[in-house]
Amino acid sequence: MLLYAVTDRAWTGKQSLYEQVECALKGGVTCVQLREKDLNDEDFLKEAIEISALCKQYGVPFFINDNVEIAIRCHADGVHVGQDDMDAGQVRKRVGDDMMIGVSVHSVEEALKAVKDGADCLGAGAVFSTSTKTDTNILKKETLRDICNTVDIPVVAIGGIGKSNISKLAGTGIDGVAMVSAIFASNDIENECRLLRSLSLEMVNS
Repeated sequence: MLLYAVTDRAWTGKQSLYEQVECALKGGVTCVQLREKDLNDEDFLKEAIEISALCKQYGVPFFINDNVEIAIRCHADGVHVGQDDMDAGQVRKRVGDDMMIGVSVHSVEEALKAVKDGADCLGAGAVFSTSTKTDTNILKKETLRDICNTVDIPVVAIGGIGKSNISKLAGTGIDGVAMVSAIFASNDIENECRLLRSLSLEMVNS
């Protein structure tokens, strides 16, 4: 969970999404989440199967964002859901005990409910302003710290994180950071991920 890459095809062009993910894996990302808001299920599944196989080559957990059925059909390692999606308890009934469940949370109360419902990890944020999601409120550093102190499962911070501000998350107790544009908008994804991983490790250990 140290460096959690969340895909966004907004920056594909010179490279396919598959090629971008492979660069991120070469650069040391420790988890990959495939997020597709606009693909139909057939294309989403095809892509998910391909990228799942790629992640397995690198020994990195592969998550599907939101779509529980796609996660089941491509045999993903995990599925991540938001507060407006199926709750973790329902997801657990669908996926069984072998698939990890991640849940987006914005408060201690949501974090406790997610854990009670069977979540394996949490995504907390947005910790900084972000262009990826424009309808989010900024999560206070104190709240992030409270969430980490309250639960006994991994917590990953997300939202507007990049090399310029990652150090501000030191001391919160998070297990890692999830990034979208900081990774996939880079002109050199592999080397950028090497730097981000180093900064993430420094932040988590400080």
